[in-house]
Amino acid sequence: MKVSKQARRDGKTLFNVCCVNGILDEAKIRQAVTLVIAQKPRGYVSTLTHLQRLVKLDIARRTARVENAVESTPAQMDSIKAALAQKYGPGMNVTFSVNPALLGGVKVKAGSDIYDGSVAGRLAALNDNL
Repeated sequence: MKVSKQARRDGKTLFNVCCVNGILDEAKIRQAVTLVIAQKPRGYVSTLTHLQRLVKLDIARRTARVENAVESTPAQMDSIKAALAQKYGPGMNVTFSVNPALLGGVKVKAGSDIYDGSVAGRLAALNDNL
């Protein structure tokens, strides 16, 4: 479904109103969606569709997955969380997992950015260069 310019503007305005200190507030989003559905203004379905898209993008941008070859220590986890919060802002949702296929090092996927400091990644890059 095509979203009109006005629906995009309205969705972006709703999104910005629901942000508190740069972090999306779930309660405000629920309240805004409830009010829009109750009032049913012209083009409200398109507006809510665009708002949903913006919320999904924000959630993806604030989600990070850290893969390590071995279990991370609490100090390493805190250091990684602090570095990600410094780069991407507060409110990052960081998950840690163990992936023995990495052989060593760390692989971080934050939003659409991927940082590969693993041995397996370096070997693959070396193989591509040769």
